[in-house]
Amino acid sequence: MTSSKVRQRGIERSFAYRSAVVSMFGPIRVMTDSDWQGTEHLPNGGCVVAANHISYADPSALGRFLHDNGHPPFFLAKDALFELPFLGRWLTAAGQVPVRRGTGEAISAYADAVEAVRAGKTVVVMPESTITKDPDLWPMRGKTGVVRIALATGCPLVPLGQWGAQDLMPRGTTRLQPWPRKTMHMRVGPPVDLSDLSPGTVTRDDLLAAADRVMEAITGLVAEIRGETPPPGRWDLALGRRVPTHPEEQP
Repeated sequence: MTSSKVRQRGIERSFAYRSAVVSMFGPIRVMTDSDWQGTEHLPNGGCVVAANHISYADPSALGRFLHDNGHPPFFLAKDALFELPFLGRWLTAAGQVPVRRGTGEAISAYADAVEAVRAGKTVVVMPESTITKDPDLWPMRGKTGVVRIALATGCPLVPLGQWGAQDLMPRGTTRLQPWPRKTMHMRVGPPVDLSDLSPGTVTRDDLLAAADRVMEAITGLVAEIRGETPPPGRWDLALGRRVPTHPEEQP
């Protein structure tokens, strides 16, 4: 069954969590430099943070950023990450939540995330659900779970764009490449406005449109970091190509 440790009050102060923090975030503090902006958008109390996914090093980079800014993170992450030798041990010890897609346990993971946010915790979701397959590492289309968590809890949905973890641990590998020294860039934006959606009447199309809204915010933050204009459209994992995100992008 899905771990329910994240629901426990004060788990972030437990020996297991603090030990995991030292072992997981200590090395990245030593190995990397930091470029952090927008921390004023991180709210007090429970929230869900939506970030782009570029490397297996993302939990370390994102987790260190959030922890050092007073928001001990709890990740809603695909179960494959829990099978990695070092990262998996940290995720398990720190009470993180594995998502086994296509099973009843995915529903349990969603319930864990909702309860954690209601308990005042910071839950991190990568809406792409896997490392981006976009050839230029731009964010892909996102899934709707992050929107559903925000609507169920009424909590802020905070977009976070990150860049740099793909240099520390390139896509497709779990081997660190710490030299030359890398910089972990983090940009937090204002919460995504979901005020036009009502939890009781929202449709599947509404959720998909809101997920696109979230990915648009994340993409804008990544573009700021990279100093580049993102390509038109967004990579669709199922189709294996970029698809339009706005009507005006239709051919």
